[in-house]
Amino acid sequence: MIVYHASNVVVMHPDITYSRDALDFGKGFYVTALREQAVNYAEKFRFKSQPAILNVYELSDNWRQGHILRFESYDEAWLDFVMANRRRQPVDTYDAVKGGVANDKVFRTLDLYFTGDIPKETALQRLLYEKPNHQICLLDQTFIDSHLSFLKHEVL
Repeated sequence: MIVYHASNVVVMHPDITYSRDALDFGKGFYVTALREQAVNYAEKFRFKSQPAILNVYELSDNWRQGHILRFESYDEAWLDFVMANRRRQPVDTYDAVKGGVANDKVFRTLDLYFTGDIPKETALQRLLYEKPNHQICLLDQTFIDSHLSFLKHEVL
């Protein structure tokens, strides 16, 4: 499967030690199979007068045989997992997590929930009708090294 990672640099050898903490699915290397989603994300670098680079990889077909957590919707399990990661609370260990990324509308709901401005039930009701887009967070360096191969990069 072809996957994309937007950055301000070429990332030939992803290394999760450079990843940020407290992200939706934890500290890892985030990719998407949706090129347009990655290109749109890369725009944030242009707004900061930085290069916008689209890194392109091959994710091996057998990556799915790893210890993978999958979210098919923005449900309570997704919300609890994202909240735990953003608050740096312990979560189960996985090779990768696949599920929806928080777009602008979803992010506003999460922000209201995380700050305590709306209860969990209201957040879940708001998320119920949102169609998840796509992200995969590769959480284990050995797993990355075994399943992800750099193909090329594009300057956007």
